[in-house]
Amino acid sequence: MPTLTRQTREQLLTYDHEFQKLVEQHMEYEQQLLQLSQSSYLNLEDLQREVTLKKLKLRVKDTMESYIASRLNPGA
Repeated sequence: MPTLTRQTREQLLTYDHEFQKLVEQHMEYEQQLLQLSQSSYLNLEDLQREVTLKKLKLRVKDTMESYIASRLNPGA
């Protein structure tokens, strides 16, 4: 991750409530995926939940990246 992006992310984490909520969502999905991965057996419902969580986590990550990009290039 380039230094400027990292700095922008850190600033957003400190000052931007919306970005903080996105990060919290991303971590929540990660935690839920971790819990699922620790199970010795996943039934069909668990497998579907895992796929859904991965998609949600990716969507939030994309949103976070777009949010950072919009702060780095406000006129774009």
